[in-house]
Amino acid sequence: MTSTFTDLSLLRPTIPSLIPSSFSKFTTHRPLKLRCSLTEDSTTFIPFKLNGEAQSSAGHSATADCVIVGGGISGLCIAQALATKHWDVAPNVIVTEARDRVGGNITTLERDGYLWEEGPNSFQPSDPMLTMVVDSGLKEDLVLGDPNAPRFVLWDGTLRPVPGKPTDLPFFDLMSIGGKLRAGFGALGLRPPPPGHEESVEEFVRRNLGDEVFERLIEPFCSGVYAGDPSKLSMKAAFGKVWNLEQTGGCIFGGTFKTIQERSKNPKPPRDPRLPTPKGQTVGSFRKGLAMLPDAIATRLGSNVKLSWKLSSIIKLENGGYSLTYETPEGLVSLLSKSVVFTVPSHIASTLLHPLSPTAADALSKLYYPPVAAVSISYPKEAIRPEHLIDGELKGFGQLHPRSQGVETLGTIYSSSLFPNRAPAGRILLLNYIGGATNPGIVSKTESELVEAVDRDLRKILINPNATDPLVLGVRVWPQAIPQFLIGHFDILDAARDALKEKGLQGLFLGGNYVSGVALGRCVEGAYEVAYEVTDFLSQYAYKEC
Repeated sequence: MTSTFTDLSLLRPTIPSLIPSSFSKFTTHRPLKLRCSLTEDSTTFIPFKLNGEAQSSAGHSATADCVIVGGGISGLCIAQALATKHWDVAPNVIVTEARDRVGGNITTLERDGYLWEEGPNSFQPSDPMLTMVVDSGLKEDLVLGDPNAPRFVLWDGTLRPVPGKPTDLPFFDLMSIGGKLRAGFGALGLRPPPPGHEESVEEFVRRNLGDEVFERLIEPFCSGVYAGDPSKLSMKAAFGKVWNLEQTGGCIFGGTFKTIQERSKNPKPPRDPRLPTPKGQTVGSFRKGLAMLPDAIATRLGSNVKLSWKLSSIIKLENGGYSLTYETPEGLVSLLSKSVVFTVPSHIASTLLHPLSPTAADALSKLYYPPVAAVSISYPKEAIRPEHLIDGELKGFGQLHPRSQGVETLGTIYSSSLFPNRAPAGRILLLNYIGGATNPGIVSKTESELVEAVDRDLRKILINPNATDPLVLGVRVWPQAIPQFLIGHFDILDAARDALKEKGLQGLFLGGNYVSGVALGRCVEGAYEVAYEVTDFLSQYAYKEC
């Protein structure tokens, strides 16, 4: 199980002048060939069948090409990427999930005219993401937010819009003229040189762009994306594309210029004509919420997705493959596979991998996941303060709250303004995130205490102080929500991979949001990358068998 979690990244501050910001469809709708299928008449060990012939009662099946442990968005997308891009190399792929549903942290609920999310809320519609959407048969169900809708940051008691395009820079009041000049000169290279060690997000941004950019834009952005502490997050690991600009160009502007030059020299291949073309910077979801994506992929994979299968052990075989033993509703089941991908959270992978490589397990156990709560509440439209209404409506993506501004809530997404049919007429639906690395104490609070904290914050900013109590739709506390890409994150991943290699565990891959990145879109992009790695290994595996 793995997935991105908070998606306040849709509120991310945009500083365009300073920080820049093709796959085939299933050929048929038949399910993947499953070499292993359960018989229905056994009450103890369940042998598998291959092409109608029962396997030996010793309990092992025919060999699958790849078993993916974890049916969150990463695991499902890896399976679909293998099916759509690498069917010839990996025709037999199985996804196993310990829970009774797919999707990981993606949790969409619907009741009484409301539709809300209790995990991630949306995604950035990159081409890999849109490819996954189209290949899942959801193109007509895709919904996109208004790219012109404002995003706000709370500063000095006022919600202030962040710049959405370069022409906004001279006019937005979130930063002073001095702060804007400092950021501009820093981006051009008039700033202290790199210190020679891995910098935190805070160190990098203060050095390159100044205190105001950090305190008023990047710090709340870190809270929104990672629910993290920017003094501990690694710039290289958490925001690698921006970090790399300074490495390649000597400064942020220089790196941006070089990137543009490289793109002009090496243009991208023609865009897949099946993909929709979003307008401007926006975010996406689906007509019935994010859960439509994992559900659609699972439907296409059919019986190759195994629910309530809890992996109890994994063994490396002498022939190079792996034996995986599961506790299932039907009894104990074993699978043989040429390759295995772990997309479960790192702390779960650590426990499962410990018998194979204690060193790799120890490395993975060091990653930190702080708690986050998603609080979905609704107010009547008249509860919104008049100064926040545009043409009589609450418009915008939502708001972020810097930790220095005296509110506990990390941020608020205007769910009913962002996507259609999220709330009944006359009602406003707000998704609020609270907790994170700087506020782990939320796990000791009751649901009513979390609602009170959110409501109290909203009445300072967005809601009339004398408004009626909100309608509470859902409170979901995730005790281990988002992996933190702290300083040394890449070192930990390298140590885990090196330890697996030293033990001869080729064909065992690590995936999921602690590898690819925490945003839902990065999980999808990472899925295509892992699918390519698996295919490359299987190609070599087939060559060795010959």
